Amino acid sequence: MTTNQSESHVLSKSCQYALRAVVYIAAHSTTTHLVGAQEMADGLDIPKHFLSKILQQLTRNQVISSTKGPHGGFFLSKENERITIDRIVEIMDGPGLFKACVLGLPQCSSTKPCPLHFQAVEYRDGLYNKLKRLNIKELALVVHQENIKI
Repeated sequence: MTTNQSESHVLSKSCQYALRAVVYIAAHSTTTHLVGAQEMADGLDIPKHFLSKILQQLTRNQVISSTKGPHGGFFLSKENERITIDRIVEIMDGPGLFKACVLGLPQCSSTKPCPLHFQAVEYRDGLYNKLKRLNIKELALVVHQENIKI
């Protein structure tokens, strides 16, 4: 197995797409231009049907805002911009992502650790703390400043 054929990711594909979509909305929506699902799907190279389900989930959980109709689309309110990235990860991948055993063992804990427990906890807690402190507006700003293609 080579890494370019099958890579392991901490976050699910849905979660990765959700994060990319939120950053795309932050970068491309204005008070006069809302971002449509098709525009986003094309811009992010994500299948529209899959992206639409993700956008519905984000809207339902008030991570992004939307307006329906012929001139409708998606945008970020000031409240949306302040949502931290850990909230998006929790919505998309569930609250257990930063608690579960890396090997999937049901009895893993600090008193009965699996062989990877302490390394995984250190990594997982570090990532979680970073995502908990970073909000949508800040993430979008870093992506823009560093000219990162999403």
